[in-house]
Amino acid sequence: MTLEEVFADTGPFGDAFPGYKLRQPQLEMALAVERAIASCGQLIAEAGTGTGKTFAYLVPALLSGGKVIVSTGTKTLQDQLFNRDVPSVRDVLKVPVVIALLKGRSNYVCHYHLARAEHEGRFMRREDVADLQKIKRYVNTTNSGDKAACPGVPEDAPIWAHVTSTRDNCLGQDCPNHKDCFVLKARKDAQEADVVVVNHHLFFADVWLKDEGAGELLPACNTVIFDEAHQLPEVASLFFGDTLTSGQVVELARDARAEALVVAKDYVLLPNAAEALEKSAKDVRLVFKDIQRLPQHELKEKFPAFFTQLNVMTGDLQHLAELLAKQAERGESLEKCHQRAAEMLELLEKWQKSDSTETVHWIDVTQHGFLLHITPLNIADLFQKQVNMNPRAWIFASATLAVNNQFTHFQHELGLWKAETATWDSPFDYKQQAVLYVPQDMPQPNTPEYTRTVIEKAWPLLHTTQGHAFLLFTSLRAMREAHELLLEKLKDAGLDWPVYLQGTGSRTELLDQFRKEPNAILVASQTFWEGIDVRGDQLSLVVIDKLPFSPPDDPVLSARMEQITKAGRSPFMDYQLPNATITLKQGAGRLIRDETDIGILMIADTRLVEKQYGKMIWKSLPPMFRSRELANVQKFYEVKRSGRTISEEESKSETSTEKNAE
Repeated sequence: MTLEEVFADTGPFGDAFPGYKLRQPQLEMALAVERAIASCGQLIAEAGTGTGKTFAYLVPALLSGGKVIVSTGTKTLQDQLFNRDVPSVRDVLKVPVVIALLKGRSNYVCHYHLARAEHEGRFMRREDVADLQKIKRYVNTTNSGDKAACPGVPEDAPIWAHVTSTRDNCLGQDCPNHKDCFVLKARKDAQEADVVVVNHHLFFADVWLKDEGAGELLPACNTVIFDEAHQLPEVASLFFGDTLTSGQVVELARDARAEALVVAKDYVLLPNAAEALEKSAKDVRLVFKDIQRLPQHELKEKFPAFFTQLNVMTGDLQHLAELLAKQAERGESLEKCHQRAAEMLELLEKWQKSDSTETVHWIDVTQHGFLLHITPLNIADLFQKQVNMNPRAWIFASATLAVNNQFTHFQHELGLWKAETATWDSPFDYKQQAVLYVPQDMPQPNTPEYTRTVIEKAWPLLHTTQGHAFLLFTSLRAMREAHELLLEKLKDAGLDWPVYLQGTGSRTELLDQFRKEPNAILVASQTFWEGIDVRGDQLSLVVIDKLPFSPPDDPVLSARMEQITKAGRSPFMDYQLPNATITLKQGAGRLIRDETDIGILMIADTRLVEKQYGKMIWKSLPPMFRSRELANVQKFYEVKRSGRTISEEESKSETSTEKNAE
């Protein structure tokens, strides 16, 4: 059966889905994917929201007859592909393909660590004890061991850290529960399947870098498809580099102490050394009062105590490693701890050297810990080398890959200069479905009163849409300030609308609450800029405070900008601006998710229309009706809600807005 026959109104999709109609962009993308698979080529495809890109790549992939890996940016989409999309296409096409879902090992219950957690019984909360019992019952009935399917225990519950394994603390073949291991079962299923659904982090950690023993998947694969491919440069940079976290150090100390109490009870030096290491790792974090992201060379000047405390931790780690070496023969678990300690010492030494111009060595200080990173400044050569290693098709798909219809930035990031590129616009009628509003009289984005003014400008729109809004901010500080200001406004107005704040619950919980409650408002930062799908009237307004430029003091960005400057290129035009454009397109894409949606997108940052570079961003956004007049924006929404279309006379205000952007 040809693709034209599959996607035709009278084809199998027409029989399977009532009301199905051929979408020409979907068919064109499917044909491009088919050509890339047949020629073992590379395709970069931007398909606007509503194109149906998932089916456009799945149909030719399933009909190709080869082994396919589909990698997604989020676990949510990964589950959707495995549970709904791939089975639907398989059933419609009537092709006998076997599908497997493969996640990172921390997503599967570990029998060994579950038993150890129950035996030790050291929990911080009463809920942990109850959750442990639920997981025990789940393990007796599940075939997958996937924590996402465990009833009654949220995926972000603290108990999961105690009952899952990591690459560091997995005992491998020496585990007493090796034959029952859920991770090994999932990998075996993946090796035997025709279609394997993974996510980007797992793809690079497990499949590409072969860190966890699943490297058998890629050699046997004929096609690799990356959905949400705009995330790849950042994820690839993470996995082509090295990272040591305080969490890994603390986990080693706790594992060493726990194992010593089991197999080396008479050797009191070992638990004492483990406790000393855990304390010194936490003391490194205490050097910093606030969250920080700093290159290594700034640490000596700004935080002189850091290296002193890091040396204490290194010494404690060295001491623990020596004690573990002496006791390693008493148990495989202690030998494993010894190996982990040795690897950490090696990485610490590597991080402190910092003598390469191709990497940046930096620290990310979080609320409760720290991460020591070695990040490559250019991953294009590394990525291209892997892509060219064996003949197979590579498909890169997303709704946001191009900047002003050009893929140069994405190609440069990953070295994909030989790839075919194509764009297909969204079938949505944006001029009739949405209005883009850039308010007038806004202060400069770096002024203290900026966030307050954003809320003032958004307030009448919140009344127009009666809530049903996402307020998205480029920083956590602005998000929290906006949340407080909004609560004050609602209180003064006597409105009891529910307001949800990022961080007060998991993303899934907050979205579930938002979808259920009338007049709901969600205040969030960039965590909610992508991968969110709220259709219908429940989301009618999206407010974005600023153009999402990365902070120039970010260590990796700063080093990359310096490298680009030395190469004679413009770091702003060649790197910062394209990245900001792609991110803004993602945020704007939250608004219209269906052909019947109506909504308002407010971007408060007037640089979008007043700066010359704003023209590039402006033209990359969906072609919505556009205005800088509040009254016109409110009229548009009211007209569209009444079911009317926008007439030529009513659209005159847009012309002046377009001229401002030009």
